[in-house]
Amino acid sequence: MTDTKVSRLSLGALFASLVFIGTFILKIPTPGTTGYIHPGDALVILSGVFLGPNYGFLAAAVGSALADVLGGYFLYAPITFAVKGCIALLSAISFKKLSARHSLRSALIAGGFIDIFFTVVGYGIPEAFIYGPAGALASALPNFIQGLSGMVLAMVLYPILRTALSGITRRAGS
Repeated sequence: MTDTKVSRLSLGALFASLVFIGTFILKIPTPGTTGYIHPGDALVILSGVFLGPNYGFLAAAVGSALADVLGGYFLYAPITFAVKGCIALLSAISFKKLSARHSLRSALIAGGFIDIFFTVVGYGIPEAFIYGPAGALASALPNFIQGLSGMVLAMVLYPILRTALSGITRRAGS
């Protein structure tokens, strides 16, 4: 295995852990639903940004789904795996395309809108089947707030993680 592959795999494991911690540790319950809002969505977006589409998908999907399994939300684990993985994958693609032509802020905001859309729709569709349309509708606003908070927090965390990760990759290369 090449050094680059080991580095990417290690960074992927780090981000999966960060996503898990951000999702599992700090939970703000949402009234009227069994769900919660958490800072993990910011790390889902940033998994895609820092790791690219493939490793970002896996880190976000595994970290988020693991939080569901260990948190007692077994039913949601496969849904979360797909939704959060897609958010990271599409955030990676949009960040790469937009950051080349626009500001980093615009590229991060695009990832935030992807997060909002997939969090609302990606959970709303399965919840309509599980709880009925009224149950899915009840979770739409909390899911929107979760996605929006993920976007805002991703913009705050991006420069911090960029600095920290550049220090790690510099030391690993020397």
